[in-house]
Amino acid sequence: MVIKKDSRREPFDRKKIMSGIMRACEKRPVSIEKMEEVVTQVERAVQKKSDREVPSSRIGELVMEKIKVLDDVAYVRFASVYRQFKDVSQFMLELKEMLAREKRKGAR
Repeated sequence: MVIKKDSRREPFDRKKIMSGIMRACEKRPVSIEKMEEVVTQVERAVQKKSDREVPSSRIGELVMEKIKVLDDVAYVRFASVYRQFKDVSQFMLELKEMLAREKRKGAR
């Protein structure tokens, strides 16, 4: 079961996760197979958890971790919806952090 932000509980739904990923990856060079792979990885991670219930926030974080590897633009799109950026400064902060990570990764 998934525990929503408002404390409601609902069954885990692959379709909801896939829908969010597809929106984030719209018009990006990410194949359906790669998106499905992310959903499967998230689902497995949730199933491995010993608790029967998982917060929706954990699922969102897992999706963001996986999307980040696929496509930077899709990651920012997903993060902007998931984290509910209130203004451009929050959006810019996320972009700056992403660029800093890329710079560190390139320096290795």
